[in-house]
Amino acid sequence: MTVLAPFACGPLIGAALADRSRDVQVTGTSSAWVIWGITLLAAAVPHPVSLTAIRITGPALGLGSFVAAVTDPAPDWLTGVGVATALVVAVLSCTAWFADDAVDARSYGDEQRFTLATPGALIVGPVPLAWLVIVATAVGGPLLLAARSWLLGTVVVVIGGTLSWFAVRSLHSLATRFAVFVPAGLTLVDPMVLADAVLFPRRRIVALAPALRDTTGRDLSQGARGLALEVHLDAPAELTIRTGRTEAEATSVDSVVFTPSRPGAVLNAAKQRSIRVN
Repeated sequence: MTVLAPFACGPLIGAALADRSRDVQVTGTSSAWVIWGITLLAAAVPHPVSLTAIRITGPALGLGSFVAAVTDPAPDWLTGVGVATALVVAVLSCTAWFADDAVDARSYGDEQRFTLATPGALIVGPVPLAWLVIVATAVGGPLLLAARSWLLGTVVVVIGGTLSWFAVRSLHSLATRFAVFVPAGLTLVDPMVLADAVLFPRRRIVALAPALRDTTGRDLSQGARGLALEVHLDAPAELTIRTGRTEAEATSVDSVVFTPSRPGAVLNAAKQRSIRVN
């Protein structure tokens, strides 16, 4: 589907830029090709960096095609095909199974990694805002300069570029959060809430099960939506919980709650590794 995107969406972009200057047409078309190229490369080469890239470019491709279709004075069935193709690419780029494949590409030996669901507070504001800053800067800045809006274009490129640097880093941090099954047991890696990764040895895990509403386990899910899982231990384990950007405190827990993007897949993997699942 990603391979077909330029052929389905290209006419939409071309029609939207038809009444613009030659410089704007070339810049807009080049930007579309760059976005498509990054999306294709990210889809073809699973990696946490690829995950961050396609989470940015996939939705950008879908939004750009939709806007182009809305401004098309004479839409036809090809317009619908282009928009549908772009939207499918956008949706697939944000799926949990693709995210798991991307982070699992960095696994070593007998490991299996599963992404953690995005904290709820980030989904409703910071994540969309960071994405908007990146896309608006990458596309809007060059188009403004091509249209000879030198002052506004320079401001967007300079200020937006600086903000985009931090926005990309923040979005990429979401790709570094995962649960990983290793030969020794289950490890949680979440730099947002844990100062250090924590290993729960298989022999210490009493059960891995869906978390109950009234659980007393230490909640590390950060309000992520979805089915939360709870690791029950036979004895307290030490965690180092972040309390600030550079501060952390040690705490002892006998059960931990986390929310993977695909809880069913995590439970199945646990069964295959002889971890008791309730």
